[in-house]
Amino acid sequence: MTTATVSPNAAITTEAATALDARQAIAGRPLAAVTGAEIQAPLIAGGHVRYANLDYGASAPALSVVSAYLNEILPYYASVHRGAGYASQISTSVYENARSIVRDFVGGRPDDSVIFTRNTTDSLNLLAGCLPVADGRHAGDVLYLDIEHHANLLPWQGVPHRSIVAADTIAGTIEAVRAELEQGGVSLLAITGASNVTGEILPVRALATLAHQHGARIVVDAAQLAPHRRIDISADDVDYVAFSGHKLYAPFGAGVLVGRPDWLDAGVPHLAGGGAVKEARLDGVSWATGPARHEGGSPNVLGAATLARATQVIAGLDKDRWHAHESAIRSFLVEGLQDIDGVTVHQIFKDTNADTDTIGVVNFSVEGYDAGLVAAYLSAEHGVGLRDGRFCAHPLLKRLGLPSGSLRASFGLGSRLEDAERLLAGIAKLRRDGLGWDYVVDAGRWVPANDTRTYPHWAPNTPGTAGAAPCIDD
Repeated sequence: MTTATVSPNAAITTEAATALDARQAIAGRPLAAVTGAEIQAPLIAGGHVRYANLDYGASAPALSVVSAYLNEILPYYASVHRGAGYASQISTSVYENARSIVRDFVGGRPDDSVIFTRNTTDSLNLLAGCLPVADGRHAGDVLYLDIEHHANLLPWQGVPHRSIVAADTIAGTIEAVRAELEQGGVSLLAITGASNVTGEILPVRALATLAHQHGARIVVDAAQLAPHRRIDISADDVDYVAFSGHKLYAPFGAGVLVGRPDWLDAGVPHLAGGGAVKEARLDGVSWATGPARHEGGSPNVLGAATLARATQVIAGLDKDRWHAHESAIRSFLVEGLQDIDGVTVHQIFKDTNADTDTIGVVNFSVEGYDAGLVAAYLSAEHGVGLRDGRFCAHPLLKRLGLPSGSLRASFGLGSRLEDAERLLAGIAKLRRDGLGWDYVVDAGRWVPANDTRTYPHWAPNTPGTAGAAPCIDD
């Protein structure tokens, strides 16, 4: 199969051709239209090629439907909640209706709070400030795994906490969580829904049941899960869920926290400011309850509105077709990478199944090459964009034996099989022929030497001149 993918002149078996045709029928075209799908990327040696975006896990392109919706509501954008004007009334209606839409999207309970935030990181930090306190002390520890994104690791380090090392199987990990919960004293179990590094899905319902059996609540970091799987916090008995619009095909970087209101109504207001109060005095304040308590200042109206619209599109997808599209690309890519000498595909658990327990995220490394160099090569010579580094999950990368980082290809509704084919062809050529251009390290990042390509006239930098990027994988 892979020889046909990476080397058009190589022989291809009948079985491989049949498998490729089947996948092409399922995933040869995007499942949904996204903005920027036909961007032409300049190649270092000259010419252009359609940009193969395999970096959905960091920020997904906006759905075309969402972009159209933004253009429709943008003329009415105005202040919310206390504006008597026509545009303000419309903006308030759109903003507040977005809460109901998002609550429905995650299967929320009628009284669940829906709080709009900046991103998943912001949502989990907000929840960290709302943990129950008795007699001036936290009522229990937060328990989390070593495989978490920093968004679901760092907020808990400022409160009483425990961390445990996930086992090398999901079954073993569940037992490790059970054993720690049985020790008592845990108020909250914080887990990822799907690993942002490897795409492996955790059994949310089973973990929720465990938490509740031992008197704890559960929060799910669904930043990666929500764009790829249906979520139902009522059916799974999840107390809190957090995710981000920028991974869910919506612009403007809005996030959301949905969950039980009692902790949130009693917690420290996340942003002290206008809108979060019932009454402000020169020497004190009476705080509001409900979402307003944590949404001080002018809200991101357009971010919340486009996030809600994106959830409507995703909720309307045919589940079987959606998962088949993603599975066809993922299995094709995994099998192709595994067939290339010197390439290793990484995963956390030994008992995950590529078709049922993983989302559209594939992590790999290429023997003899720094991950950042491979990413720069794929971009410059093949027009492929993917992520390299430690993915804001440093403990996990260290555990996987990848302290300096690896590569991550991620994809979604706007992806097509040809994106994976291009990646495989580039990796196979690298292993066969080596680099086709000279590369240097500039400000901590690999870039092509003597790069004369230019950005659009409105972009401030030319390739190779920007500083090293911070960890922004919320």
